[in-house]
Amino acid sequence: MQRIWLIGVAFLLILASGCAPVVDLSNQPVTLANGVVGTLNRPVGVNDAPVVLMLHGFGSSKDEVGGMYARLADALAQRGVGSLRIDFRGFGKSDGDTGSTTVGAQVEDAVAAYEYLASLEWVDPDRIGVIGFSLGGGVAIITAAEHPDFFKSMVTWSSVGDMTPDFVASLGQEAFDTAAAKGVVGLDLGWRTIVLKQGFFESLAQYDLAQLISAYPGAYLAIAGDQDFSAAYAPGFVESAPGAPKELWIVPGGDHIFGVLTDDQTMADSVIERTAQWFAETL
Repeated sequence: MQRIWLIGVAFLLILASGCAPVVDLSNQPVTLANGVVGTLNRPVGVNDAPVVLMLHGFGSSKDEVGGMYARLADALAQRGVGSLRIDFRGFGKSDGDTGSTTVGAQVEDAVAAYEYLASLEWVDPDRIGVIGFSLGGGVAIITAAEHPDFFKSMVTWSSVGDMTPDFVASLGQEAFDTAAAKGVVGLDLGWRTIVLKQGFFESLAQYDLAQLISAYPGAYLAIAGDQDFSAAYAPGFVESAPGAPKELWIVPGGDHIFGVLTDDQTMADSVIERTAQWFAETL
């Protein structure tokens, strides 16, 4: 009873002094008007903060494989950079179903997330960055190219390059053929099952990422493992990007997910730290 009384007295003293208790503003759930669910991180005590929008890969969700985006959010916060990681509609906790997803729909979600971030009173709208992982890298490039005033800095991890052949290699030609014949196909990705409609497969061919990135004027860092298909695209992306600074990092021994599901987290940690530092320096 005495302990409870002392806590109450302490709280009253805080109020009397005009000081508010420190509030943990990290990992706050948010839901956008279009049904997109996300996790917002605001660095403590920072106003006019830079922020990073995180776009996940195909069949994934906002924290990403091995928690890489959640870990990146923490690394950014330690550097005074906020973040918003979202579930595209049909994935994670967001509204919708996977059958409605297309590349264009994911770009719409990215735009909605940007507009939400830019509206926050503690965010500096001129210092918003974006990161995309795998298909999310393609979505980031498209969004940045179609809205060149949105993002001051961009990072891609293991980004798709030529999306139709990339997905033929990943899902198999049979998936494309079934969707074309029946309008829908069910797939087992190993970690989840998914239903896709023909519109998704058609949307893959609608964007030329190598051409689009030339319309993005900001800073750009491309990271790809040398054992992954994305290493074939990353050098061309960096060469075509007109902004500065720009860098290419081909990770020796790196696979598509940078070894994040192995016991040795050295590679994944290096990718996260380099990315966080890049945004801290370019936003």
